[in-house]
Amino acid sequence: MISKLVKEFQKREVESTTRRHFIRDCVSGMGTAAFGAMMLSSCGSSSSGSPQLSARDLNPLAPQSPHFAPKAKRVIYLHMAGAPSQLELFDYKPELQKLHNQPCPESFLEGKKFAFIRGVPNMLGPQANFKQRGESGAWVSDNLPHFAGLADEVSFLKAVHTEQFNHGPAQLFMHTGNARLGRPSVGSWVTYGLGSENNNLPGFVVLTSGGKTPDAGKSVWGSGFLPSVYQGVQCRSKGDPVLYIQDPKGMDRSLKANVIEAINDVNQQEFMEYGDPEILARINQYEMAYRMQIEVPEVMNIDDEPKYIHELYGTEPGRESFANNCLLARKLVEKGVRFVQLYDWGWDSHGTGQSTAIDYGFRNKCREMDRPMSALLLDLKQRGLLEETLVVWGGEFGRTPMQENREGKKMAFLGRDHHTEAFTMWMAGGGIAKGVSHGQTDEVGYAGVEGRTSVHDIHATILHVLGYDHERFTYNFQGRPFRLTDVGGNVIKKILA
Repeated sequence: MISKLVKEFQKREVESTTRRHFIRDCVSGMGTAAFGAMMLSSCGSSSSGSPQLSARDLNPLAPQSPHFAPKAKRVIYLHMAGAPSQLELFDYKPELQKLHNQPCPESFLEGKKFAFIRGVPNMLGPQANFKQRGESGAWVSDNLPHFAGLADEVSFLKAVHTEQFNHGPAQLFMHTGNARLGRPSVGSWVTYGLGSENNNLPGFVVLTSGGKTPDAGKSVWGSGFLPSVYQGVQCRSKGDPVLYIQDPKGMDRSLKANVIEAINDVNQQEFMEYGDPEILARINQYEMAYRMQIEVPEVMNIDDEPKYIHELYGTEPGRESFANNCLLARKLVEKGVRFVQLYDWGWDSHGTGQSTAIDYGFRNKCREMDRPMSALLLDLKQRGLLEETLVVWGGEFGRTPMQENREGKKMAFLGRDHHTEAFTMWMAGGGIAKGVSHGQTDEVGYAGVEGRTSVHDIHATILHVLGYDHERFTYNFQGRPFRLTDVGGNVIKKILA
């Protein structure tokens, strides 16, 4: 269809039905000029009035060259929705253990906002045992016995901070660089910048586990003001990988091809009339969906993986699980998918019940995560994929060193409240140094005191290893250039290889 569209543009002059004439004839007043300028800025026009097509318009997922030679070609981002406690995983604080059950210092509370802390809570010592691991000596708790053996493969960021302490806005901020709806996700930015390496699969695939999607909903993998072809495509590890991937009975491939061709003939005429680039995205998405019906069922099938791989990951075909999704992430990047996003729900450890208690439910979540997360790194490494694949792990904020304290409610279980001042993330793979711990928090893990890292710094570093200068990587929208890092962000040079 796109090739037909090119030929049509070569032979046809559009004079009376361009968007400019549509706007002029149908609307009047001062709003017309503003609306027309906004619409016309998204797609140029020739002297005859015909919309002009670039190579990117015709194939928006074609591979693109970044600003400079990249260290990584693709990304796997593991997001633990709900925010795991750094104090039970990576940020070892023996002084906090000494203060266990003592009243929290007033300086920790003055002028601060918390989600559920009321009054003066008690300090909560680490509910895990820690050891230094590998040659790097990184502290990793006994909650992650498998990952402990990989401490020398990753770079830890020990003093990450954020601006948001509620899950939805914090997840939006972490994945779009802004706490409000409407901005493109980091996966959309990466796919917009680099395109895809496989014409038969989406450039940006999302996999969820834990029974729910993140609190911020599907907006965390949305394309915002970027063309919709760059938004994440959610696939499932149980049942059909994509809804309606199978044709209904009586619909064969040739008939389906004819239907799509007829639909896109209408889309072509609409684009010729109005020149809206979103129509091109629609044409590409119909054609992508047709090609996906062949390749997606194969790449999303883990049944044929050898026994040792299933044992490595702890996978069980037919289930929706974080383990299955980790294996699928490896298969997807192996097939050329540019950005794979895993969301694992259930890390909100308030201690309001046994399932959320930091000394029970949290440990269960760690057991679910530890083996497959570690297997993913090992599997990528043994296949030679880790050198060109950036792996990112983290939540949307951290957890307080004091116990949650809800006024008027007795806390039967141990839990920690949301915390913006300090949490831990890690990166591994393409362009990232091995065995580095960057940043440090104070003696109880309340705030970063060295090497503080912002969310925009995280984004700037992701783009950097992919070959992009985050300050130059922009998209014009509503009359000004926007970027993932907004007006902030610095590359975290100390974790670069």
